[in-house]
Amino acid sequence: MYYPDELVEEVRMKNDIVDVISGYVRLQKKGANHFGLCPFHNEKSPSFSVSGGKQMYYCFGCGAGGNVFTFIMNYENYTFGEAVKMLADRAGVNLPEVEYSEEMRKKEGHRSRLLEVNKEAAKYFYYQLRSKQGEAGYRYLAGRALSKETMQKFGLGFANVSGSDLVQYLRSKGYADELIQEAGLAGFNEKYGMHDKFWNRVMFPIQDINHRVIGFGGRVMGDGKPKYLNSPETMIFDKSRNLYGLNFARTARQNHVILCEGYMDVIAMHQAGFGQAVASLGTSFTSGQANLLKRYAKEVLLAYDSDGAGVKAALRAIGILKETGLGGKVINMEPYKDPDEFIKNLGTEAFQERLAQAENSFFFEIRMMEREYDLKDPESKTAFHREIARKLCCFSEEVERENYVQAVAERYHIGADNLRKLVVSYAAQTGLVSPVVRPKSGLASKKNTPEENQKKSQRLLITWITEEPGIYQKIAKYITPEDFTEELYRKVADRLFEGLSRGEYNPAAIISMFADEEEQREAAALFNTKLTELSTKQEREKALHDIVYTVKKNSYEYYSKRIGADVNAVNQVIAGKKALEELSKTHISLDE
Repeated sequence: MYYPDELVEEVRMKNDIVDVISGYVRLQKKGANHFGLCPFHNEKSPSFSVSGGKQMYYCFGCGAGGNVFTFIMNYENYTFGEAVKMLADRAGVNLPEVEYSEEMRKKEGHRSRLLEVNKEAAKYFYYQLRSKQGEAGYRYLAGRALSKETMQKFGLGFANVSGSDLVQYLRSKGYADELIQEAGLAGFNEKYGMHDKFWNRVMFPIQDINHRVIGFGGRVMGDGKPKYLNSPETMIFDKSRNLYGLNFARTARQNHVILCEGYMDVIAMHQAGFGQAVASLGTSFTSGQANLLKRYAKEVLLAYDSDGAGVKAALRAIGILKETGLGGKVINMEPYKDPDEFIKNLGTEAFQERLAQAENSFFFEIRMMEREYDLKDPESKTAFHREIARKLCCFSEEVERENYVQAVAERYHIGADNLRKLVVSYAAQTGLVSPVVRPKSGLASKKNTPEENQKKSQRLLITWITEEPGIYQKIAKYITPEDFTEELYRKVADRLFEGLSRGEYNPAAIISMFADEEEQREAAALFNTKLTELSTKQEREKALHDIVYTVKKNSYEYYSKRIGADVNAVNQVIAGKKALEELSKTHISLDE
């Protein structure tokens, strides 16, 4: 849903960021800002800063930052539109109704009816489990050590032995047969007519991230086949883009998600206090699910079964996580098969230890591969080492590959130089990677690149201006938005300078220019670069002059290289040269 900029700004201004974040994080005032423990990463010393003046937050530990919308989006895992709506409701701001075309209205109406019929079915299953007809189902779940509260939290239910009870119930509520079938709750054949899809099973409602029932999983209580029966895909249920338990896990406030294989594993783990557990929906883990997880965590811990099928599934999931850019580790379940069995036998503390000891996914792959070789046989051992070298070639980043070369060499007692030669040899044969160029001293260079130094001076200047807006008038004749060579920096400077030229100071509104969360984070960092504390006015004036001169000089050099390719470059070079000459003879005073 698109909202006008003026309305978005009204919502933001009516939600003081300190008041909003105080509802989530315990804050203490220190100087002009408030500080607390960052809710986006684990820390012991507060590095999470909230500025009432800027109406922004920033964590100096993990770099999370933005305005009040960004915070709600990140904490609640909301879209921008959902964050605006939540904060509008909080402030009592009326938002316009969504306007749909006739086609969209029909489509949304149909989606709503599918959600309604699923919700009604979930209520029916829930009631049946707690009635006389559902005694067998209740005994089964209780026998799996699930508490009454856990059954209630996950809305667990029961499908009766009779083959058409649910159909009759939904018909009595006014739902048409076509809708019941389309929702995947019933089937039809000539012999039995309309009949329930699920019968004599305990039922697991599958919910989307907004707690809406979109489908079901049903489990037999004995040895019947199939063990699990899931809803078919519908307009509202895409198995490859949803995860069981994510509606709870998304607000678990952990820096990782635990990925399980089954519903019972997720439920048992939530009951044991591991609320970050999710599971795929009766299918193999998909890239769509990985991309969904990427919105909520940076790392995924795999809690797959310890048997052969579980290992195979874990290896496949590791590849998908890597492709998506997520870090992955593997939890060792042995001597038990799955998380449910492990926790029942060894308890939560033991499982917490296994979480802390989760194995790096690359080493897990190597360890599983090792099983295929006889390391007592020199030929087989050499083949194993060659296979390790082949896998090391998968790291495209030289630093990462070199780190793994050293770690693998140490773990498997291979000479690092020998392993490195194997990697280089394999890479040369396949063209996969270029060999790492190692400094003769053995020490990697730590010098900042010219591009990074250039960006840093621009960040320092924007932060200084937002800390002391009065500075803008003193440097406006020398610095323009075009002097900021990064596109995002230039957009921020353009809006900031435009406001300051009118006497307006509103950095938090600038964050709302960016819809992408990463861009919001980067923009927030621009306003929160650490400035060196200088004791005297003379030192501060010199530092300001140096930063202004550096930004202008970098700009001059940037546009000089683009003459002929950029029609604006000539004008920028002429103006830049003139400004540099003047700056070299000018003192910038910080006096009022």
